[in-house]
Amino acid sequence: MEPGELVTSAPLAARLDIPSGPLFFPVTAYGPDGSVDLDTYRTHVRRGVEAGAAAVFACCGTGEFHALTPEEFEACVRVAVEAAEGRVPVVAGAGYGTALAVRYARLAEAAGADGLLAMPPYLVVAGQEGLLRHYREIAAATALPVIVYQRDNAVFTPETVVELARTDGIIGLKDGLGDLDLMQRVISAVRCEVPGDFLYFNGLPTAEQTQLAYRALGVTLYSSAVFCFAPEIALAFHQALRNGDDSTVEKLLDGFYRPFVELRAQGRGYAVALVKAGVRLRGLDVGEVRPPLHEPTEDHVKQLAEVIERGYALLEEAK
Repeated sequence: MEPGELVTSAPLAARLDIPSGPLFFPVTAYGPDGSVDLDTYRTHVRRGVEAGAAAVFACCGTGEFHALTPEEFEACVRVAVEAAEGRVPVVAGAGYGTALAVRYARLAEAAGADGLLAMPPYLVVAGQEGLLRHYREIAAATALPVIVYQRDNAVFTPETVVELARTDGIIGLKDGLGDLDLMQRVISAVRCEVPGDFLYFNGLPTAEQTQLAYRALGVTLYSSAVFCFAPEIALAFHQALRNGDDSTVEKLLDGFYRPFVELRAQGRGYAVALVKAGVRLRGLDVGEVRPPLHEPTEDHVKQLAEVIERGYALLEEAK
């Protein structure tokens, strides 16, 4: 699909199956008083779509889902849908306990979302039976297709993923755990037990850093937080992967992504806070992160600016 082209009426899974660009996880914009800034958020989403995102994942991890009230969440999803204008699908986050996750799912449906990213349940460490019931109730709550997010306290056995894949409405698994042995067994089990296509996503922070390994498993879809503040770099990396341009992939990994990941590791919550700082550095004032996250130090922001500058220099060298 070309940037700006309207999506078809095909199901979400078909739209995502062959990614035309990175998956865009926009930050949520806040004004000086800390309230949600919907106008700036609309601009952020629209620019991402116009830059070549394959889909918008609104109000998910990078979008500080945890910090939004239900009313703010619904307003942001609605604005994301309006900004996308049907050019790419919009997937919204849903999480917390089952009752609240269902509520967020219904709010997302009312706001016009095309699908849901079901995040881990709040706080509890549940067994496989309870997790399966949780995600099945989310899937049954709306007509929206659901992608289940594996990470932290929601880690699945291959047998459980087979049952998820058999559940009406659940179309894929996003992996934020990084256990490639488990992922290989999951993919094999689902392939053997469930007919049809089931989508897999690399959902690790700065997924580009591990995408070569995931691609070897057949996982081509990945989230790109870098796309929020450096869409040209993220798109160049995505295209280099698709085209087998190992030279460009390696140059961007060595000169941009690895330094960015090492900087991200300098602070807790930087997977969001550093990305938001990057968006501000690139000229769009999306505000600060909400508590309990905190802002990067002045020195870390300076280092981020240098990393971004180096990344764009690498693109110029490749021309």
